[in-house]
Order: sequence, then C-alpha cells, then structure tokens
Amino acid sequence: MKAILVEAAGDARNMYIGEYPLPEPASDEILVKVAYTAVNRADLLQREGKYPPPPGDSPLLGLECAGIVVACGGNVKKWQAGDAVCGLLNGGGYAEYAIFHQDMALPIPKGLSLEQAAAIPEVFLTAYQALHWLTRLQAGESVLIHAGGSGVGTAAIQLVKAAGANCLASASAKKHALCLSLGADQCIDYQQNKLGDQVLDFTRGKGVDIILDVIGGPNFQENIQLLAQDGRMVMLGFLGGAKAERLNLAPIVLKRQQIIGSTLRSRSLDYKIRLSQALYAYAWPLLEQGKLRPVIDRVFDWQKATEAHRFMAANQNQGKLVMKVV
Repeated sequence: MKAILVEAAGDARNMYIGEYPLPEPASDEILVKVAYTAVNRADLLQREGKYPPPPGDSPLLGLECAGIVVACGGNVKKWQAGDAVCGLLNGGGYAEYAIFHQDMALPIPKGLSLEQAAAIPEVFLTAYQALHWLTRLQAGESVLIHAGGSGVGTAAIQLVKAAGANCLASASAKKHALCLSLGADQCIDYQQNKLGDQVLDFTRGKGVDIILDVIGGPNFQENIQLLAQDGRMVMLGFLGGAKAERLNLAPIVLKRQQIIGSTLRSRSLDYKIRLSQALYAYAWPLLEQGKLRPVIDRVFDWQKATEAHRFMAANQNQGKLVMKVV
C-alpha cells in the first residue's frame, strides 16, 4: 500500500508518499480503507523525532481516520466489510489502509460525511476526557480554554456549553468569531489584552473552576492565580515551552487546586476503548442533532501533507486540518 513516510526526522519536507507493507488485522481487529485522516500536533512532533510512538504501535503518522471496512479478524462481531467507521488509531492514519481494534472503531454519525467524521476522534476524545473524566465538569461552572480556535479548543468549547457551563476562550483576534459561534461566552485576545483582568471580571473575582492549557510554562503562574477555590487545571501540551520561572506555588495549596497532566496516545488499549465508547454514548446523539459539530478549517490532499504540517505549525488553523487519502 501507499503511505506517507518520513525520510529523516526534521522538517516537513522530509515527508513523502512511498510503499509500506499492508497491515494485517488480528483476530479482534478490522482493516479499513482510509478515506480521510487528520493532522494533529502529535504528528508534527513525531515527524520531528520528538514524540516516538509507544512500543508496538504503528510507526506511521496519523492518529485518527474515517473510512470503509474491507476485512475483519476472526473474532470481530461488530463490523463487516462495507461498514463506514471512524475513530482513534494507534498510528497509521497517513496510509491507504489502517487497523482498528473493533471496539475502538465508531460508526459515522448520521448526517455526517466521512470527511467530517475524520475531524471528530482525536479532539473530541481529548476534550471529553479532560472535561468529563479528569475535571468532572459540572453545570454552572466556568472554564477557561487556551487556544480556543484549535482543534481541541473548538471541541472543548462545544462540550462546555453542552454541559451547561460557562466558557471563556483565549485565542488570537482572528479566531474570536469562530469561538463565539461555537458558544464561547467571551473571548480574550491573549496577544493584546491582560488575560487575568478579563477572567476575574467575567467570574466576578472568583476565578475559573477549570482551565484547559496547551501552552505550558509561560502560562503556569497566571493559570494558578486565576483558578478558583478547588479549581482544576488539565495540562495537555507545552506549545510555549515546558519550563516556568519564578513560581509561587502557594495558590495550589491555599486554594486546594488540582494540576493534572494528561496525554491520550500512551494510554492503554482498555482505557482508550472505554473512553471511545463513553464519547460515543454522550456525543453521537448531540452530533446527529446538530448540537455538536466537527470544525474543519480546510481539507488537503495527502500529497500536500508538507503544506498541511506547515500550516498547523504556523498556528493558522481554526479547527481541524483534514487530509483526503487517495
């Protein structure tokens, strides 16, 4: 089969389409003809040699896809050839064919296309895990979402509003219209305005109950200052760097805050199956009713993978970048 390979760790131009062995599904796996995959920050880091796949996972890029089942292992009962599915992958989405465990694959939500479905798994699973499993979001709480215009940000805004909570989104000014259209109650231009003043004004001095942060070190001190009593923060990345300087950790203790680090890729298969099934039960009815929606900035042909990676690296995307696999 054809797949996107990386000649050497480094620049996006090192990717090329070449030949790779066709994966063979185990007894509880399905083989899917990939129609669309999507670009994630993890793909950029792996391409750069900074985020190797866990042992046993596919070395190919691509952590999600949507496509058509073409073969099933002997113990597969949930799917048959011709079924349309989407879901999280243990790598391998940047290829003509990919393998799912049968319980990781999810049906395409009614009314949505394969293209739209490819933009759901990674960001909605990440946001759902952070909001519902890790911080146990409650109706009426307030949530600050950094990088509100990103893929995870656009999913998180919608999940916050679906839960009956209040949402502040931090994003560059050009992404505010999108964040507001998804339900954000207020947007903050982190490049121009003082984040803290606006957060405290919005919460009447209390601070926010939950923060989803992908920036890391530069935000850490201000984040813990802005968390309310018993506030929870989930750290999902380090786009601004992993080191913070001149920290005052007192708020963590005095306000009983919880600082939670999380990744999804390195979780166990059992965990990812349970999370996928929980998201399916919660979000699929809302997606089919139009109360949640995948947000796609643009679709690239997979021959333009270099361009897609560079577009994301420049923080230009609003929502997801999807790639059509030919």
